[in-house]
Amino acid sequence: MADHLRRITRALLSVSDKSGLIEFARALSDRGVELISTGGTAKAIAAAGLKVKDVSELTGFPEMMDGRVKTLHPNVHGGLLAIRDNAEHAGAMKTHGIAAIDLLVVNLYPFEATVQKGASEEDCIENIDIGGPAMIRAAAKNHNDVAVVVEPADYQAVLDELTAYQGATALTLRKRLAAKAYARTAAYDAAISNWFADRLRIEAPDFRAVGGKLIQALRYGENPHQTAAFYATADIRPGVATARQLQGKELSYNNINDTDAAYECIGEFDARRTAACVIVKHANPCGVAEGSDIVSAYRKALACDPTSAFGGIVALNRTLDAAAARAITEIFTEVIIAPDATDEAIAIVATKKNLRLLLAGGLPDPRTPGLTAKTVAGGLLVQSRDNAVVDDMTLKTVTKRAPTEAELRDLRFAFRVAKHVKSNTIVYARDLATVGIGAGQMSRIDSARIAARKAQDAAAEAGLAKPMTVGSVVASDAFFPFADGLLVAIEAGATAVIQPGGSMRDDEVINAADEHGIAMVLTGTRHFKH
Repeated sequence: MADHLRRITRALLSVSDKSGLIEFARALSDRGVELISTGGTAKAIAAAGLKVKDVSELTGFPEMMDGRVKTLHPNVHGGLLAIRDNAEHAGAMKTHGIAAIDLLVVNLYPFEATVQKGASEEDCIENIDIGGPAMIRAAAKNHNDVAVVVEPADYQAVLDELTAYQGATALTLRKRLAAKAYARTAAYDAAISNWFADRLRIEAPDFRAVGGKLIQALRYGENPHQTAAFYATADIRPGVATARQLQGKELSYNNINDTDAAYECIGEFDARRTAACVIVKHANPCGVAEGSDIVSAYRKALACDPTSAFGGIVALNRTLDAAAARAITEIFTEVIIAPDATDEAIAIVATKKNLRLLLAGGLPDPRTPGLTAKTVAGGLLVQSRDNAVVDDMTLKTVTKRAPTEAELRDLRFAFRVAKHVKSNTIVYARDLATVGIGAGQMSRIDSARIAARKAQDAAAEAGLAKPMTVGSVVASDAFFPFADGLLVAIEAGATAVIQPGGSMRDDEVINAADEHGIAMVLTGTRHFKH
């Protein structure tokens, strides 16, 4: 085969993740490959009874400075970077006694894991790998001659090629491994640079790097003609990226996006205080409720908009139990995500073979800082996560009538939900459940009308004499620019309103509220979501 084969006769292995190491090293040794290694990796290989040369024998220097210096040496980098068919390079190798290294196996110090476990700054810095990225980049640059492996998942691919090509690798594989190597060091450096920016409170660093590890290649994107893949970042946050899928079809791009929206919303509801359920369709909640238990919360959430809930995503803030599982599986549902599930609930969901069940192991903390990013043409928009929580806000009553305790409870609930609905947002709520949601409209008055109309439709479907918006409260994610949107809510039956305030016409809006005897509180915090 003319795919530029390169025989592997010498390999350097230096890994922090030692899974599969011994088996791989033994397979190489059995093929007559000379093994070179460092520190703990060398000890592990030797302990397995395999012959291995310590890198210090190669460099003529011992590891020093607590292992900070061990592979930064011409005998290592010359062996990786030398172009085998270049006479000048070959002459330099001969003159300086540098032997070729045909395979590099390195996975980096666990910086990301060290940060995630809350280690000290000193420990985090000591887990910034220097020699590893330098060797990886050197080997990847010289992929014409050298194979580089940065994770155990690729051990078998290398061994398969050695079998197929009598101890050699093909250029196609080496290029693929090189591409992965550069992506790995890029993601590693992204994690480090973002950690520094966070520690130094640099809100807009001159360069912003974003990196991630593939979770899965997706069948397609938002539409079948688009390609897509799902990546995990260094930000460990309970949710769809960390969840364990117990059953059901592979998640699609839209499933992942909608499930994330649902679980971020359910994180607003402290499981120690109440059971709660969020139902999402096309990234917007179509029903949210608190209840005495999970099944009652689900039924209240479903009642808000049972039509839209068909084929939706259900997020729970407590363990999925059998009663809730039975109720949820009564209609077609795409995904259920919860912190955990009972064995009985898992068995019930299993009767719906296409229904995905995800267990996230915990809830996202709505107060935790972090970054969100979205692409625009030629650029990347990065912002801090909206971690404002209504329970932390000072609510200012601006009308003659103050809300009752029951209204205030529902107002907080409604504003909690409005944070997770696409703008412009209007949310009607009653008895700790949404009864009408208007999302993503170009004008706030249209959002108010749509939410009221949805409540009327739900009432008709349930055989109710009047919509649940009568006697409800209403939340707006941003201020009312005019009184018209508020008047629609009042006409729908709302008795109290929560909104950020800050409009040039706040006085006009407040006067309209007073004229109709409703209560209004201002949060001073806007929750736009685009």
